[in-house]
Amino acid sequence: MSDFLQSMAAHSAERAAVVALSQFRSSDFDKPVVPLTLSAFDVIAEIKDRSPAEGDLSYGDCDRNARAQAYAAGGAVAISVLTEPSRFDGDLAHLAEVVAAVPGTPVMRKDFLVEPVQVLEARKAGASGVLLIATMLSDAKLREMLAAAWEHGMFVLLESFDEDDLRRSSELLDTSANRDRVENGQLLVGVNTRNLKTLEVDSERLRNLAPALPAARCVAESGLLVADDAARVAGWGYQAALVGSALMRSDDPASLIAAMREAGTSA
Repeated sequence: MSDFLQSMAAHSAERAAVVALSQFRSSDFDKPVVPLTLSAFDVIAEIKDRSPAEGDLSYGDCDRNARAQAYAAGGAVAISVLTEPSRFDGDLAHLAEVVAAVPGTPVMRKDFLVEPVQVLEARKAGASGVLLIATMLSDAKLREMLAAAWEHGMFVLLESFDEDDLRRSSELLDTSANRDRVENGQLLVGVNTRNLKTLEVDSERLRNLAPALPAARCVAESGLLVADDAARVAGWGYQAALVGSALMRSDDPASLIAAMREAGTSA
């Protein structure tokens, strides 16, 4: 695990320890779970205030809710919201705001989650899905966190960085419970192109790892900027893209999402 991920895991464990002291009630999970409605090629659109690699991604006069509504108008299959506070200026309150702003669109908690209680915390805030990072979690812990997500009907984007991550993801898919979730689009497998030592994008990673992709709906993450990028990754076997910084910096994110979806579908 890179130094960056180790630092993120340590901060996340501290937050999880605080959450573990809470008592959840059944009424905490009353917000509706919005299922993914998948098409030939989809875009998961991300909201984040800051990135360690990109710096400030604030969006001037356009508030978080308006941006989320633009993402939904462009046809985003889901909206990813960064909730990590120390390096991304995130907060669970941001996720709750977005959930309220786009009630018909699934919202995913993106964070460096290390304990099942953080999945419950996300569901309480209204998340319909969570991102889990394979390389940060043991097989046993990953199974616990998947079980927590399945118990609440949530979808999971399982993120990989290398062939070993993809091998572990493929092995997880072999269980009947997880295989069923793959078939109904509830379990997605992502490949992140970000080098977590340098925080730069490895432009060749998506192509190089394409032969190792498991039999699941796979998501290309980081470094996609224009519609042609969506077409390129679709040609390598990815059925979706998670796009963050390009959309945060776009004056017309709805049009960019629509163009990416069209290009990916055509490819």
